[in-house]
Amino acid sequence: MPKNDFLHTAHDPRDPNPWLAMYLDQSTPLPDHVKRAWLSDLASPSRQFLLPFVRPIAKLSMILIQTLKLLLPKRWSASKTLHRLLVWGLKGFVSPEANWLILRHFHLGAQIIEFIERNAPVSVPLSPLKPLTIDALADELFLKHDLNLFNFIIRLGQALRDDGKKLTAVDEVDFSMITEPPLALSAMPQTKLNWIDVQTAIEIFTPVYQLFLTDNDFWRAANSLQMDETMGVYVATLLNTPQHLLLLNNKHPLVPLSTLHAGHRLVLHGLSTEMLHCLLSEMKRTKKSNETH
Repeated sequence: MPKNDFLHTAHDPRDPNPWLAMYLDQSTPLPDHVKRAWLSDLASPSRQFLLPFVRPIAKLSMILIQTLKLLLPKRWSASKTLHRLLVWGLKGFVSPEANWLILRHFHLGAQIIEFIERNAPVSVPLSPLKPLTIDALADELFLKHDLNLFNFIIRLGQALRDDGKKLTAVDEVDFSMITEPPLALSAMPQTKLNWIDVQTAIEIFTPVYQLFLTDNDFWRAANSLQMDETMGVYVATLLNTPQHLLLLNNKHPLVPLSTLHAGHRLVLHGLSTEMLHCLLSEMKRTKKSNETH
């Protein structure tokens, strides 16, 4: 199916287009431009024809790499080489929509962490990652992204314990950090080779990620996905809106899953982040509108 074809094809009641149904459905909170890019990417031929072959090969590769790691020094890693390979792959073969969504994810994750910290009863140091280009990812940003999440949760939890405080609903919520990332889809690489969708790309990159990192780094990266539930609980507590937890799928934080599922769960993680950011953006607009009137 050509990209965005589902947006331009007339509805046939005898043969309804599932991508069009997902696009028009308003039960999932996503900005329209993000939803178009997301569904256009997932409706691509690479996901339909390449992903079914890539996924089992990737899982088999992960099992073999885990066995190989038994023979390597425990602390062996090549993170800088890994990130150079990832940047090369993203720029050379991954679709514009996928690259745009990946870069957006760093910005959205940083904003959500800052939102929680700014509205918490304690203050902790932050290290926001907001790359503006794919090349910026070469500075080990994928690894740093995972480290930031765990460091934030540890620092926040320790500060709350030290001060004898808990996260509670906030009367005057600070949404100032919730903004649209300054990233343009049109600025992403758009050669004929840039055709691999985000889900297939993640499945390909996951065993590469495992190979070039230590077991601790890879395990931590895979299980950072469990923290979607944790971050969702933090935000829902601050806003007193438990309904924001309904679309989380990477739970439970105390039951880590096998790293073999990391690729699929990383896609869910990206989508959960987009939806949470969308909800916060909508609440920010509502608050601003109410203050204006």
